[in-house]
Amino acid sequence: MKMYFEVLRELREDNDLKQEAIAKVLGTTQEVYSRYENGINELPICHLVTLCKFYNVSADYILGLKQDKN
Repeated sequence: MKMYFEVLRELREDNDLKQEAIAKVLGTTQEVYSRYENGINELPICHLVTLCKFYNVSADYILGLKQDKN
């Protein structure tokens, strides 16, 4: 089972995006977003919801509970 921070990195890289771009979507800094991807900071629910909508995937997918993106 993948950890959410591994899924975040994969989604971003699969979409050829930089951390700065995702940080802007979330209204945060690149440093804070980097901490999410490295598992240092936990991902707030409001950012989880935003990322689900942005990537068009389910929360269960990001959280590593499902392998199917929908």
